[in-house]
Parts: sequence; C-alpha cells; structure tokens
Amino acid sequence: MKLYAGIDLHSSNNFIGVINEKDERLFQKKMPNELNQVLAALNPFKKELESIVVESTYNWYWLVDGLMENGYKVNLANPNAIQQYEGRKHRDDKWDSFWLAHLKRLDILPEGYIYPKDERHVRDALRRRQLFVQHRTSHILSLQSAITRNHGYKMSVREIKRLNDSDASNLFNDPFLIMTARNNISVIRFLDNKIDEIESEVLSHTKLRPEFDKLLTVPGIGKILGLTIMLEVGDIRRFPTVGNYSSYCRAVKSIRLSDNKKKGEGNKKNGNKYLSWAYVEAANAAKRSYPEITSFYERKKAKRNNIVAIKALSNKLARASYYVMRDKVSYNAEKLFR
Repeated sequence: MKLYAGIDLHSSNNFIGVINEKDERLFQKKMPNELNQVLAALNPFKKELESIVVESTYNWYWLVDGLMENGYKVNLANPNAIQQYEGRKHRDDKWDSFWLAHLKRLDILPEGYIYPKDERHVRDALRRRQLFVQHRTSHILSLQSAITRNHGYKMSVREIKRLNDSDASNLFNDPFLIMTARNNISVIRFLDNKIDEIESEVLSHTKLRPEFDKLLTVPGIGKILGLTIMLEVGDIRRFPTVGNYSSYCRAVKSIRLSDNKKKGEGNKKNGNKYLSWAYVEAANAAKRSYPEITSFYERKKAKRNNIVAIKALSNKLARASYYVMRDKVSYNAEKLFR
C-alpha cells in the first residue's frame, strides 16, 4: 500500500504525519530539527513511502537534501499557493502535516522548485549582494534628501557615489549634519567594496550556461543580472508559457475581475522577489540607453506614474527574456516594441 508523509517544518522543530491511500493516519510525531531523528522516524515506512512533502520554509535545505540523499522522494510544497480547508475551527502543526500528505495523495499539491544543490550557494551569494545594493541605495537616498532639504538642489546619485569622507565637511556647516553625511558616505563606500567582492567571487566561479548566453543581448541585463536570472530560473522548461514566467517574476497584476469590475486581489507575494528586483533593475538601466524603450517608458509614465511605467517595462523585459532563454535566440526589439 502506498504511503504519504507530510512534514510541517519550523525553525527548531518539525511535525511528521504519515497516511495511507485511505487517508488513515499511521504515524504522527513532533521532533527537533535533527536529521538522524527524522530518518529514524521515517525508516519503518521507507519501502512504502510514495513521497515526503516538506513545506517550503526558509530553512528547508538541510531536510530536503538529507532525505533525498537517503533515497526518499521529496516534494517541496509552495505554502503561498496551498488552499487551506476552511471548515475547521482549529489548526495546528499536526493538522498541517497531514494536510500536506493529503494534498499529495490527491495529486493536487502546489509544488515549489527544488533548486540543484551545487548552484544553490552561488545563488544565495547573489541574493546577499542584492540586499547590500538595497542598503546602499537607502543611504544614498538619505544623503541626497539631506542635501536637498538644506541646500535646495538635488545631487545626482553618480555624484554621491564619488564622495569621500572628507567631502562631508564641504557639504554642510552644522556638526551633526556633517557627522550624518560622513556616516552615510562611509557606509556607501563599505557596501561598494562588499558588492565588488561578491561580484568578483561569483564571476570567477560561475559562468553563464550556453542556454542563458543570449540573456546579455536583452537591454539592461549585464553579466551580474544575467547570472542572477540564470540562477533564480534554474530550468526555463518548468514554465510552460510566457505568462507563467512573467507571473513568477511578479511582473503582472494580482487582481480578480468579474464583469470588468475589481472583486479582490490575489497573493502579491506569490512568485520570486529576486527576479522581480532583477527586471526592475534592468528596466531602470534600459530606459536610459535605448530610444524605443525610453519612448515606451515615457508614454506609460505620462498616463500613470513612474512606478507603473517601470513595472510595465520590467514585464516587457521579462517576457522577452523568456523567449530568449527558451528558444536560445538573441533579443529582437522589433518583436517587443513593434
């Protein structure tokens, strides 16, 4: 008889539930996050276990890798897409673990992607780079705002990036403003170095695979963004259509309509936030250098605002990238902006 297991995973413990084809509960236990104990609990059911479902939390690597290395078939559940049963008043870890197994038994489990272990750590390094870039931007904007408030003019981002600690005393007269500016400049310089360090290490160890080489022909995408997209996508074949890919990149609206009227919104967090960021970065770079892209951006901006225009452009670039990766062809502006 086929058996199915669900594991509700938390930061320090997990709950295992095992069911059979008749949805009968055969085993349930809460235990600490120690692989040997998890394997010992599952071992009596190993021969009959059809699948083990693990919830895709932030700390799933050790458990999924350990189970797969010991011969178990593992499915990663996408918690954002799982439909919960609303008829129960009480839910807990035990219920969640059996619910995961139940969904797999019915073959209706929304699954996440188990990214290949060999490239996972490089991908995570680029994710840390993105975090540093965002922190650097916040300090740049903070200093830029202080200059505008006190002097009435706006210093460009490029000029701020060129500042040194000694320049703080030339920007302001007040000692507290000088101290704040010096701190901003110091942090910007520090993050510059860390970002360069990560980029250097990644570029020396990882190259674009042949199927992703053409990404560099897409406007706004350089080597680092190309590697970011490659490492976040993994296998482009897991997206059957361009709409699936665009949705995964969070490049489309999450909205429910009926009779052309808005009836609600879906889960805006469903998708990959790192790909969303990558295409927004590409859009910001592309709109400065390509006439047809600048024209598209300005039209959208005139109708709505800058944020909507950038998101619309990022969606265009995401859709173009999908065909570039899937068909292994170069970017064609005429197809995108005809």
